[in-house]
Amino acid sequence: MALADSARGLPNGGGGASRGGTRPQPAQEPEPSGPGEGFPEIVELNVGGQVYVTRRGTVLSVRGSLLWRMFSQQEAAALPRDSKGRFFLDRDGFLFRYILDYLRDQELVLPERFPERSRLQREAEYFQLPDLARRLAAAATTARFAGLLRDASVCADEPPALGYLEAELEAAAASPTSSRSPSGGPLLAPSLSLDAGGVGGAGGRRSGYITIGYRGSYTIGRDAQADAKFRRVARITVCGKTALAKEVFGETLNESRDPDRPPERYTARYYLKFNFLEQAFDRLSEAGFRMAACSSTGTCAFAPEQGGPADDKIWTSYTEYVFCRE
Repeated sequence: MALADSARGLPNGGGGASRGGTRPQPAQEPEPSGPGEGFPEIVELNVGGQVYVTRRGTVLSVRGSLLWRMFSQQEAAALPRDSKGRFFLDRDGFLFRYILDYLRDQELVLPERFPERSRLQREAEYFQLPDLARRLAAAATTARFAGLLRDASVCADEPPALGYLEAELEAAAASPTSSRSPSGGPLLAPSLSLDAGGVGGAGGRRSGYITIGYRGSYTIGRDAQADAKFRRVARITVCGKTALAKEVFGETLNESRDPDRPPERYTARYYLKFNFLEQAFDRLSEAGFRMAACSSTGTCAFAPEQGGPADDKIWTSYTEYVFCRE
């Protein structure tokens, strides 16, 4: 009996049959009885249809995160699973790869020209990774300022000095009066604000170009002097930097085709709410612009093709005027 007792205490029941001839039964594993128990060492995750396999230690690497609470503070049987028994998360499966990369070594490494930065920040906030969300927000702010500075220096003689971007970021963060978005992020650096004196020389006037374009048509009959119908302008388009276009044309500028264009970006999608070229020229002249160049193309068609008199000719043209302010 003493021998049987000692064998019962060895791993796997002592590795052999007892003296009584009966094989000892393997010890039963205890059922999970509390939070954090019952999870395998290798965890399979189904995130929005994308399958990921990682170690449990990886998902527990950031204390206090959503995954840390799921796999340490809850029971395995309480978590949702898919049809193959994998733990299921109803989130963006493509972006989760970057979440998992961050959990492995707490470093943020993204591809160049990564277009999903704001969505990844939202995923980081959902998974309660504040450090990752903060890094993404800072990177988005840096990219936005870099774009503004790059556009502002297109016509400059010299590019901005090294360290200028960092100085602008620090000034925008420290100044309580700097322009900020509803979420608290800076919209424009102080030197790039749209107020008078922000960019340019005296009086805050910006240098740059604005292109005015229009399609026109007119009809000439047999007696060109008497039968000529004056030009008809369907729409006047405006191309150039958004800030310049708004400065010159104000409320007469229709922005519905490009409503979210930043002030220092270029657009070719604006048009004017009026159809008088002279009115557009007057506004440009009052703003200090002068005409630098113009070009025009025209085509001719006989009126019968357009449903008009047999002897009339219909001319259509497209014309552009380039205005400059130094």
